[in-house]
Amino acid sequence: MKCITILTAVACAALPVVGADVPTDFRTPFLAIGLSRSAPVFARFSVDSLGQGKTSFNPVLDEGINMPTLHFAAGGTNRFLYSTRSPDSGVAPGWSLECGERNVRLRSQFQPGGDPVPPFALAFNQKSNHVTLLGSMRPGQREMPLPCVLHLPDMGSVRITATVPTWHLDYDARRYVKTPFVRVAFPSATSAQPEVEYHIEVVAIHPPLAGIETNALFDGFRRDYLNLFQINPRVQMLANNASSDPVPFTLFKYAEMARHAPPLAEGLTCLDLVRLTLDRYLAGAKGYGQVGYGAPSEEADLVAWKAPWTSLDTYPSLLIAAGLYIEGAEDWTWARANYVGLSAWGREMLRGDKDGNGLIEYPGTGNFGDRPTGDRRPANWWDCINFGHEDAYSNALAYRACVLMAEVAGRLEREGDAAWFKTAATKLRAAYVPTFLNPATGVLAGWRSADGQLHDYWFTFVSGVAITYGLVEPTAANAILDRLLRQLREVGYTQFRFGLPGNLAPIRKGDYVFHNWPNAREVGEPSLDDGSDAFQLYENGGATGCYAYFTLKALYNLGRREDARRILHPMLASYAAGEFQGFCDTGKSKDWRDWQGGCHGYEGLLVDNYLPLLAVLDEWRTARP
Repeated sequence: MKCITILTAVACAALPVVGADVPTDFRTPFLAIGLSRSAPVFARFSVDSLGQGKTSFNPVLDEGINMPTLHFAAGGTNRFLYSTRSPDSGVAPGWSLECGERNVRLRSQFQPGGDPVPPFALAFNQKSNHVTLLGSMRPGQREMPLPCVLHLPDMGSVRITATVPTWHLDYDARRYVKTPFVRVAFPSATSAQPEVEYHIEVVAIHPPLAGIETNALFDGFRRDYLNLFQINPRVQMLANNASSDPVPFTLFKYAEMARHAPPLAEGLTCLDLVRLTLDRYLAGAKGYGQVGYGAPSEEADLVAWKAPWTSLDTYPSLLIAAGLYIEGAEDWTWARANYVGLSAWGREMLRGDKDGNGLIEYPGTGNFGDRPTGDRRPANWWDCINFGHEDAYSNALAYRACVLMAEVAGRLEREGDAAWFKTAATKLRAAYVPTFLNPATGVLAGWRSADGQLHDYWFTFVSGVAITYGLVEPTAANAILDRLLRQLREVGYTQFRFGLPGNLAPIRKGDYVFHNWPNAREVGEPSLDDGSDAFQLYENGGATGCYAYFTLKALYNLGRREDARRILHPMLASYAAGEFQGFCDTGKSKDWRDWQGGCHGYEGLLVDNYLPLLAVLDEWRTARP
């Protein structure tokens, strides 16, 4: 295991939490800083991007670094010094900090002839806060070029720049250690570069919407718009969080939010993060959901995809992400340079239509009782549910991908491909509703299995995605949403502050996938055949922010603002309170809840939970006169 080198005695695991009792050396409504007396280390680092003084929580780790030869001194109320020489030596300090209302100026000066001055260290307990660095990482390097953004979900963002061009931060994260961590280090000056100064500025990065600054309802939106964006430094890609897997079948969500985000820093945008991740996949990198994905444990803490098939939603997601990147960045140079790879993904996706009916199919049958076990996995993101064969969710994404690829091919004057993708989209759309609409319920089923049976558990997200992406005509779409909202009332779900259940009827045991975890009952594995004893747990009807966006977007698209607000406004209050990240006393995380609020997740931060923040744009648009 390779760690960021701060001191050779620093261990990479078993890092204790500093805790809230660490003294604060400098505090404003935007930040609170505490400094170690024994090493150049932040012992407290808390921010509030909105300047509301919410800086009491301290997620920093104490790594036990001690340098007996290092001298610490305070130069007034906002200036602090570290030196390898005595304070009266007249030699410039190795490190100095000067703090302002929302910024810290961190300067390193080379001290020839003395002991080496180590990097300035900042480490976080990931279970306390899923911190990440956002920037343009290069493949194979655990270095983050500057400028970049340090984002602390539910707390805010910190923009970091340096006076030296091409300078970087060291960046690492692990989850399969005793205390999961995210570690950042500011390299010190060298003989070749005798002085370097870092500027650390607390910022709120979100789409600029007039008037929301004075409305507390949108505080979570303003702090948390970047929560979805997480870069794993060990794979240098967007991932589930800073120490979790890169997942190509979620990349389209990053792109949906990125195209509305303001710049992160000069020369750096969220769309750049999407492009860099696409570049990695185009160059042959794998992610969870793709055949061949996995990594040795010493490189990254990943969960290998052992299924013999790539998930059905992987290529649609990658193509949507590419189309939205090209459209949002207007980067037709990149589109032209990578069109061959993108069109190859498109062809691979559409090869899934084995019977020629316009719908792509997954090799797994999806038949009741034919539950994937061992190395087999279901067709899509909802990987505890037996989605297979003709999967309604993946086909909705495939339609969106075809529409976008037809536009890209047309702009690049590849008329044959443009016509081909357009024809595929038209054929898929014509087959979609007749295949998946269940006449018994009036809503879209989750999948049609190889034996011809519909599997319908009142999936909220399936209808939401299909309506959002234009697969259902408005009259039929309104009828479907009427039935879904009525079913929500009938089953008694009102806890919208936790998001939405993925399904409103228990999933029968023959359609639920056993994970073989020691706590399988707690994450929703039905033991009764009808699944009722585990209903409301995890993917069997558990409440989550994941995919609630598509129900909200469908409602807004159809002009049903009040219906959307009844769901969105309680969720916004939960975002402001940080209720979609972290862990409960049970050790389970908040990203999945039962309907009473009990925690049943495991990631700690699941980026999908933050896509509903995008619905604020529709709320703001429809609220304007």
